[in-house]
Amino acid sequence: MDTIYLKDLRVTAIIGIWEWERRLPQVISIDLEMGVDIREAAKRDHIDATLNYKTVAKRVAADVGAAGCQLIETLAERIATLVMTEFGVPWIRVTVRKPFAVRGSREVGVSIERGAR
Repeated sequence: MDTIYLKDLRVTAIIGIWEWERRLPQVISIDLEMGVDIREAAKRDHIDATLNYKTVAKRVAADVGAAGCQLIETLAERIATLVMTEFGVPWIRVTVRKPFAVRGSREVGVSIERGAR
């Protein structure tokens, strides 16, 4: 299985458990690694034969921006389910980072894998 990836997709969203977090949109960073077979795309050299990462990015950004999750764990699971269901991806690794969530740290995050390679 091959991998198409998207690194550091930045989305503004309401996320967090504290009242102040629920009032202020924050920028979160998302990495996606999606298992696909790219042989047909390579052979045909056409976007219709592959996973269109621009379309995936737009769909994920729209969903994340509207989700309003409290936990990044919930958000990661939501993204994995969306991409696997809507784009037919059999395996995905999703990393969600929340900058400055803990004083003294650059970011906190979670990384999950779903499906089978």
